Parts: sequence; structure tokens; C-alpha cells
Amino acid sequence: MLTSKQRSTLKALAANITPIGQVGKEGIGENMLASFSDCLEKRELIKIHILENADGDPKILGRELAEKLKAECVIVIGRKAVLYRKSGRKDVEHIKI
Repeated sequence: MLTSKQRSTLKALAANITPIGQVGKEGIGENMLASFSDCLEKRELIKIHILENADGDPKILGRELAEKLKAECVIVIGRKAVLYRKSGRKDVEHIKI
């Protein structure tokens, strides 16, 4: 669980990144989860665009994605979800929160 200070730090870092993928009407698929998981291992912080035609509320979809990826849903603003998961890789520059 992230503290409010950690969440604030991650939100500030996420402001400058572009979305790496999107969730559409097909919902959350296994290939999508694998791709997002790989990105989280490399970057630790990712932004995902939730399309207008996606079934469900963006906040619920953001939390669902985080749960399936064993990540933290930092924030959902509009149709953008920001997810964080500390990488287990040693060759990655870890985010200091």
C-alpha cells in the first residue's frame, strides 16, 4: 500500500510519460497483461489509456488491472490509469519513493 507522499511522488513522475497501451472493448486479455507486466518490470511506472468503448468505469478497470498485475493503481485521471510495481530486476534503475 502506498502512502500519500509516495503516491504524490509517483503522480509527478507519471505526468511526463506517455501511455504504453490501451484497454478497449475487448477488455483485459492475457496478452495485454503479459505485455503490461513486462513493461512494469522494465519501467516500474506505466500509464495506460482506457478507451471510450471499454466496458466499465475507468477507475474500476484501473484497479482491476493493478490487481491482476500485482501492482498499485497510483491514480486514474479521466481515462488514464497509472500503475506502479517495484521491479525485481537488478539491471533496472529503481524509482526512489
